Amino acid sequence: MRCASRDFRGMSHPEYSLRLVTDRISIITLGVADISRAKEFYASVGFARRHDLGDIIFIGTTGPVFALYQWDELAADAGVRANGAGFRGVTLAVALDSPSEVDTEFARWRAAGATRVSEPKAKEWDGYSGHVADPDGHLWELAYNPSTSVMRLDASGRLELV
Repeated sequence: MRCASRDFRGMSHPEYSLRLVTDRISIITLGVADISRAKEFYASVGFARRHDLGDIIFIGTTGPVFALYQWDELAADAGVRANGAGFRGVTLAVALDSPSEVDTEFARWRAAGATRVSEPKAKEWDGYSGHVADPDGHLWELAYNPSTSVMRLDASGRLELV
């Protein structure tokens, strides 16, 4: 994997061994207009920076690594135009333990500067969720899903498919 001038192929860890079928997401990178604003926003809603390399920020989660990278540079790295706008066909989600936790986190994200997209409410799938957009317009769903027939949160907060 390559980001700008940094080459991560030399990383060594037992989990990075080559496999014939890749069934994992290792890093989710969001393009951001202002790296300083983005790192402060995400810190204020509870994401702790693990590595701040100036032009890219790596954040540990219970799932994939979460990264913030300058919008134009991320587009250039992928070889695409940087002028994307409107719905991008992607939402990120935070699975929470209860409707009240959704309400608490929704208020926390709003206080940190997120834009309200949809208020938390009961859903037809028996869950409860609301949507916010971060300062760069990335959509986040804050959700409680009571279904244990297909997924559940483990003790560490990691979402498991059953």
